[in-house]
Amino acid sequence: MPFREPPASFRATPKLRDLPAGTRLWRVHRRTYKATSFKTEPADTNFYGGRFDGTDRDPYPYLYAGFEAATALLETLLRDVPFNDRGKRVIRRGDVAGRRASVVETTQALTLVDLCSGEALAAVLQDTWLVHAVSAEYHATRRWASWIREQATAAHGLIWPSKREGSSPVLVLFGDRCPDGYLATDPAAGRDLDDLEGAIWINHHLAPYEAMIARPPRKRNPA
Repeated sequence: MPFREPPASFRATPKLRDLPAGTRLWRVHRRTYKATSFKTEPADTNFYGGRFDGTDRDPYPYLYAGFEAATALLETLLRDVPFNDRGKRVIRRGDVAGRRASVVETTQALTLVDLCSGEALAAVLQDTWLVHAVSAEYHATRRWASWIREQATAAHGLIWPSKREGSSPVLVLFGDRCPDGYLATDPAAGRDLDDLEGAIWINHHLAPYEAMIARPPRKRNPA
């Protein structure tokens, strides 16, 4: 609740939050893309995609990020990973193949729609369902993201509490409102996730969350 369509004619007044220039953010992305690249392929309107992805109905590019490395890892790698009988959440090696964790920094102040409190959610006619909905309901949360964009035409993105680390917020930026140059990369802070060092780094950050990944198999020397 409220799992329903956005209103057709009501005009909301979303609460806004400033994100200062120089804010450092962590994101997980394919290594074939730059750390500052937005995903341009729209999610399916009804199936497959993230919580607030652009769709064919509203095909904005998008970039998800968190303020902490652990939060970015949790949101990307543990979305639908259950605890096993030993009380652990095991990340598959295939889920980190070709992936990297990177730090990006805002080069100017951005404005975000605040979804971090009951009051802020009520301002867009929503409650915690919007930020806690499971992936099977993301087709509906994507529709709401599009409607919220219509209500806050100057907003560069949305910010809300991480579903998997409620004490730390996450955000999505809209590529059609954040042109090139809004983000800069800190290459020294990045980390490939699919090698031995990446596995050690993931396990260090996610150990408090009872999550882990196996180390990659050793390469055999040719006979």
